[in-house]
Amino acid sequence: MRIARVVDLSVVVDDRTQVFPGDPVPALRPATRIESDGYNVLSLELGSHTGTHVDAPFHFVADGARLENLELSLFVGVGVIADVTGHTARQPITWRDLEPVAERLGAGAILLLRTGWSERHLGTSLYHDHPYLDQDACREVLARGVRTIAIDALNPDETSVEGAGAFPVHELVLGSGGVLAENLTNLSAVVSPEPLISLLPIRLGREADGAPCRAVALELSTG
Repeated sequence: MRIARVVDLSVVVDDRTQVFPGDPVPALRPATRIESDGYNVLSLELGSHTGTHVDAPFHFVADGARLENLELSLFVGVGVIADVTGHTARQPITWRDLEPVAERLGAGAILLLRTGWSERHLGTSLYHDHPYLDQDACREVLARGVRTIAIDALNPDETSVEGAGAFPVHELVLGSGGVLAENLTNLSAVVSPEPLISLLPIRLGREADGAPCRAVALELSTG
């Protein structure tokens, strides 16, 4: 078994990276320069949910597990990509949409919702109008043993630009001790039917409710 191909599923993080409304805007600035200091160091200022990132239960559950408390197995697993690229703005993703991959959903699998939204609309106001996971469909996914759900959009719930909004999928997944991954991209480039997905985040301590990650799909070969 060898790695035949690595597909990057992560968005670029810089001062232009789109964030959830109200979240800290990232700032990347030189702290030192080769010309003046002999070496380059970049200063980073960003929120825990910047760019492609994962959510820990503590994000929505007051006594939920912090990032440091989670088993790493939640962030690595066989990917099951549900293609819902035909969905329109703010259209819910129902269980019927997921039925084509239902037999592959189980403990250890990572469900990836491919809406195509980040590839088409990242950096625009339309990025807020992504399709979102229906809460009944989410319940069915969790009932099959899945504890990690990822989406190539801003949010697995419907995003409210004004007001607090509602987060039923966050509450269901994180309330079950699972994790979410948001702002993936480039899922269209994955050709393997069973890619190995890595969503390993930065190892933040203290009260970490999430962290940026370098999401990748590893396509394996026996040749």
